[in-house]
Amino acid sequence: MKWAEGIDKLGLGLYFLLCIFAIANIYSVDQKLGEKQLVFFCISLFVGLVIFVGRSKFFENMSGIIYIGGVLLLVGLFPFGKEILGQKNWYKFGSFTMQPVEFAKIGTALMLSNYVSGPEFNLKNRKSLLTTLAIVGIPAVVVLAIPDVGSMLVFIAFFIALYREGMSGLLFGIGFLFAGVFLISLAVNPIWVAISIVLIVAGWIAMNYYKMSWNIISISGIVGSVVLLCGLAFGSPYILEKLPKHQRERIEVLYKGEKAFRDTSGYNLLYSKTAIGSGGLWGKGYREGSVTQGKFVPEQETDYIFCTVGEEWGFAGSAVLILCYMIFIGRIYYLAEQQKSGFNRVFGYCFASILLMHFTINLGMVMGLFPTVGIPLPYFSYGGSSLLAFSIMTFIFFKLNYSDKNSLV
Repeated sequence: MKWAEGIDKLGLGLYFLLCIFAIANIYSVDQKLGEKQLVFFCISLFVGLVIFVGRSKFFENMSGIIYIGGVLLLVGLFPFGKEILGQKNWYKFGSFTMQPVEFAKIGTALMLSNYVSGPEFNLKNRKSLLTTLAIVGIPAVVVLAIPDVGSMLVFIAFFIALYREGMSGLLFGIGFLFAGVFLISLAVNPIWVAISIVLIVAGWIAMNYYKMSWNIISISGIVGSVVLLCGLAFGSPYILEKLPKHQRERIEVLYKGEKAFRDTSGYNLLYSKTAIGSGGLWGKGYREGSVTQGKFVPEQETDYIFCTVGEEWGFAGSAVLILCYMIFIGRIYYLAEQQKSGFNRVFGYCFASILLMHFTINLGMVMGLFPTVGIPLPYFSYGGSSLLAFSIMTFIFFKLNYSDKNSLV
């Protein structure tokens, strides 16, 4: 059929596979929630159909309005938001709840794609750089103020798209460096961390002494960086102590183990790892998981849904699921790179990077490699807002890809 040319069958097939497998696993945990998730899936398909029959230029032309709408929805949480599990990041309409940050990510991706694909964009220009940082930073700061640290971390995904468009990788290096110093200083005496920083910088200077042009700016930059890093090393324990108790414990779990906090922040992780480990190679069978069926894992239908997969489907099923995600995300990156339109390419990179961040953080969280921050597994965790938002991004990109493949330009 000619109309089907340009539809990415592999991508859409993986989308359906992930959603259907997710509904089955949510149904295993809670029958009513599984039925509700099926309804959310049907709504998502209807919205996706509307997107597919619409004009592809709509999203590019309306990106500014969609972006502003997303930011206003976030700001509206402060006076009108409903607090759930200690975070005021939901709107509640009767029995229906909506998490606006999921839709703000769509607006940010569209706005960033529109600006970056414009003729005046040049990351070497300070105005372009500051504008892109503002587009990403405004919603990220509002999300952090809610506070929703987990969702704020996802906004880092947009810098992957900017890196593809020419942003220096130095920014990533600086971010990882500061994060590494912070985390290491919580486990090692800050004095030794500071000494290590000074020795490493001294060694780097010795190796590059004759290659560098020494002036006030370069010397000030090196000295300032060392002072900042050493200050962070000594300040890390103080920063940790000033965090709210539940956030502090979630970080400490990484160092002391979940058993040290088994009655508080380590409880979820303890039983999540128990469930995953008990699945063995082939799993206990559908709806046969004693830990998940016994409701020992809180939030096991949302953020900790992967533990259900691990217990019921075992290592084999978990590996297949992870492989599906990797192929799907890789497919989005591949298709994004093939786009003739700059807008389509940037949006594809934003979309794939958001998926990558959610996937990586969520799996790291349920396996104890990352602090618990409340990040859903895309398409898989229970929730209408998450499924609808990810489905909207999915169908927007596949619509853009469809139009690009059928374009005569």
